[in-house]
Amino acid sequence: MAMSDPLGDLLTRIRNGQRTSKSSIVCPHSTLKMNVLNVLKDEGYIRGYSEREVRKGIREIVVELKYHEGAPVIREIARISTPGRRVYSAIKDLNRERGGLGTKILSTGQGVLSDNAAREANVGGEVLCRVF
Repeated sequence: MAMSDPLGDLLTRIRNGQRTSKSSIVCPHSTLKMNVLNVLKDEGYIRGYSEREVRKGIREIVVELKYHEGAPVIREIARISTPGRRVYSAIKDLNRERGGLGTKILSTGQGVLSDNAAREANVGGEVLCRVF
């Protein structure tokens, strides 16, 4: 059966993996997920990620979760724009998440960017998720 929200599935896998103190999680491959994971890695929320081929034409992503003193680095990760309700934001309307401590991830015309990178590039877009 096809998945209706692959990005929501990734965020849930990360959330559940950290609740059970797993060192890594596995999820199906997609380009959007890779781009979001790249932003999470650049912002320091995950240790890293890698691709692996399960069988010909079927790939998975292995995400290495990050912990600090036994506690997960990601305290909250939530989907903002869903398949049934898209949320867009112009750059002037984009508020800072948790007073600048958190990050929003946006899908823009220049690719998937963090809110700080979007401000520097002066582009708005679809607000995919928020991380704190």
